[in-house]
Amino acid sequence: MPRVPFHYIDLRTFCYATEDEKRVEDALRHFLAEEFEIDRVTNTGHHGDRIVVLSARVESADGMRVVLDRLAELDAIDRVLEELDDRVDDNCSFFLRLDKQAAFNGLVRLGEGITLRAKVEAYPAKHEKAVANAREAIELAGGDADE
Repeated sequence: MPRVPFHYIDLRTFCYATEDEKRVEDALRHFLAEEFEIDRVTNTGHHGDRIVVLSARVESADGMRVVLDRLAELDAIDRVLEELDDRVDDNCSFFLRLDKQAAFNGLVRLGEGITLRAKVEAYPAKHEKAVANAREAIELAGGDADE
């Protein structure tokens, strides 16, 4: 993939008191380069339970390629492409929700648990241009384009 048309990609998940933090981190790491640092913020839930927010902002082109390569493994990638107009907002942000349990098991599925938000490069910053750029990036990641 010659160019990555994103300014950054944010990944975020929550680790609830009933979950093993290492396993939740492993699920998030499934989408990241090996050495990538994950931010942790500990919060308290409504009932006093501990909730750890794990997040990562990927800003390098190589790091974003790793995320996109993982997304290319998504069996519902055609569905994502069909829904792209709804998945990109007017601020040129692309959104996906991914299955945390599947990610822990080394799979990529749409579902609950991990939120992905990518700021799409679009000049001019218009919804239609952002959708086109996101489509191109996803299609290239899914193909064997080695330019």
